[in-house]
Amino acid sequence: MTHPAVIDELMALVDPGKVLTDPASLEAYGKDWTKHYAPAPTAVVFPKSVEQVQAIVRWANVHGVALVPSGGRTGLSGGAVAAHGEVVVAFDQMNRILDFNAFDRTVVCQPGVVTAQLQAFALEQGLYYPVDLASSGSSQIGGNIGTNAGGIKVIRYGMTRNWVAGLKVVTGQGELLELNKDLIKNATGYDLRQLFIGAEGTLGFVVEATMRLDRAPRNLTAMVLGTPDFDSIMPVLHAFQGKLDLTAFEFFSDKGLAKILARGDVPAPFASDCPFYALLEFEATTEQVAEQALATFEHCVEQGWVLDGVMSQSETQLNNLWKLREYLSETISHWTPYKNDISVTVSKVPAFLRDIDAIVSAHYPDYEVVWYGHIGDGNLHLNILKPEHMDKDAFFASCTKVNKWVFEIVQRYDGSISAEHGVGMTKRDYLGYSRSPEEIACMKAIKAVFDPNGIMNPGKIFAPEQKQ
Repeated sequence: MTHPAVIDELMALVDPGKVLTDPASLEAYGKDWTKHYAPAPTAVVFPKSVEQVQAIVRWANVHGVALVPSGGRTGLSGGAVAAHGEVVVAFDQMNRILDFNAFDRTVVCQPGVVTAQLQAFALEQGLYYPVDLASSGSSQIGGNIGTNAGGIKVIRYGMTRNWVAGLKVVTGQGELLELNKDLIKNATGYDLRQLFIGAEGTLGFVVEATMRLDRAPRNLTAMVLGTPDFDSIMPVLHAFQGKLDLTAFEFFSDKGLAKILARGDVPAPFASDCPFYALLEFEATTEQVAEQALATFEHCVEQGWVLDGVMSQSETQLNNLWKLREYLSETISHWTPYKNDISVTVSKVPAFLRDIDAIVSAHYPDYEVVWYGHIGDGNLHLNILKPEHMDKDAFFASCTKVNKWVFEIVQRYDGSISAEHGVGMTKRDYLGYSRSPEEIACMKAIKAVFDPNGIMNPGKIFAPEQKQ
């Protein structure tokens, strides 16, 4: 526990009232969406400037205090959890859009800018920020960069990494680095910007980001298609990709749809009940594009890959179809799900899911399992729902036992144990299933360069070193 006099020093570094130590604040800011770990920070500090962030990091080095970054706290891997007396550095007060360049299509953001705030700003300029997440209304740009967030548009637009033109970061020693300076072409050695994207705050804190924007999509149109089995989804994807430039291709199971419909605020897409559903989106810029989509749908029906389907005819219907997918994570949170966020190359998805599903069914015959994910980029979300009356800790302990078998399959398919949620605390013990010992050694060496005293989000990505 950090001594009160040391906390008094911290208070002197920021604006009055910007260090909180009351139990409610420690509880709220010491956790993310995971429920695996009890939050136990010593304090929460709210810097308002780059200089204040540098002062906090230097203070932490002097006193050996661990720092945990906090954004929207929507993470699903424990990356923003402070469970061991750390000081949480919350970026809520650094939430301004600082600059916009219409010619370069770039916008300069502080790390606390909410994703939806950036999306709305882009639309006001007639442009588009394409990284779209279920948590867009609360996740922050700094957190998105820290986890290299993906979301529902990756098939067309890629990950957050693709949209970061430049970064200003404060390293674990309190140094301020300006990385890439917003250049499109820059062949001057190592691109240190990319190291900080996906580093989960273990190398330093993002204090400013220049984000690229794109043209706004025109007449977005969605289709929801019901399929007789999962294997049918892949030829449907192949058929539509051969004819249209898709902006999204998602899937969800009948169990997931049932949870959404039980909410009562979203209508069923059509009368038929199907084991699996695909949601695809494209720009219907002309009547010919819409006709091509319908012709491809009819071809898929003729092949037996699709049983039923619907295409949006209005923006309201487009939004309702998307709710069938986007509401899933929030809806099933009632059951305290045990989540796995895994990926392989797209061509391997059907066999990969079959193998994973067989393991889960064999070991969890009494648990309800909900599958959904970004099938167009090979990312599957496996959600095992906690029985209503089962103790949470007992449930998580039960699910953890099978991780070894699940991740052995991931390793066999050359996949990733974390496609877009990061490693954090929940996946750190399994990093070796996706990364070689040599890679992990290099990653640790990189951390030692930027954070030699090990104060930046310790215990995340890497399992704690065993004491001799």
